[in-house]
Amino acid sequence: MVNGMLALVTGASSGIGLQYATQLARDYHCDLLLVSNQQQELQQVAEQLAAAYGVKTIARYQDLSQTDAAEDLFAYCEEQGLVVDILINDAGVFFFNPYCETAMRRIELMLNLHVVTVAKLCRLFGEKMMARELSEQEQSQRICGRRRKKGYILNMSSMSAWMAMPGIQTYNATKAFIYNFSKSLWYELRPKNVGITVMAPGAVDTALFGLAPNLRKLAVALTVSIPPEKLVKRALRKMFRGVKKDTPGVINYLCTPLLKHTPDWLLMLAMRFVGKYQK
Repeated sequence: MVNGMLALVTGASSGIGLQYATQLARDYHCDLLLVSNQQQELQQVAEQLAAAYGVKTIARYQDLSQTDAAEDLFAYCEEQGLVVDILINDAGVFFFNPYCETAMRRIELMLNLHVVTVAKLCRLFGEKMMARELSEQEQSQRICGRRRKKGYILNMSSMSAWMAMPGIQTYNATKAFIYNFSKSLWYELRPKNVGITVMAPGAVDTALFGLAPNLRKLAVALTVSIPPEKLVKRALRKMFRGVKKDTPGVINYLCTPLLKHTPDWLLMLAMRFVGKYQK
């Protein structure tokens, strides 16, 4: 239990973000600032988590793909006197489409959501975390066997960061940015007693990738895909322990170097397969 800590979770109304919100409330008893562009679902999640786990929840309806979204969210926290101890950058989108057939607004949406907003939120809240002074009681707290830090940031990347996959070229590139940005920032924040962790999972069993239900079940059965609850449980432990980066799954970890050298014929085959089975 980490009573009194406030966690800001983006993309909190569904999928992996919902799991982060749930486990932070249930397992760590953190208060929650939940952010999403799904207003009705977000409000329901906030009410349900508050009732189920006795934590304070705030539902913040906001489109984080807007270029000034990070500044607006930070200003809201300042106006409300909210001290964010944990920042979970989970909000994301995915689409499979040839680049030159993709609407410009969708390209801008992904770049803003995955790159601009993530980078700005880390900048704004990272500075506040570094300047914070912990009380003696807070300094004595231990979370997952480690002394409490001034603040924690967790960013969601993907194994696709190492793939040159046609059809998801913008997604891959933005996830590569998140991965390298987070690793570099780890060295800057660590001496200031602020932790930053980047997770780079393989397939996760959510609706984000648009696969048909039967294929999602098959992927989980073959351990190609990981349930979001298992991913989040691992990610939070890694974050509180100050781990810089993590790729869940032995097979995924071992396959990561191979992704950089995937033959062209296999990439073309994968592109046709994914395009065929998406909804």
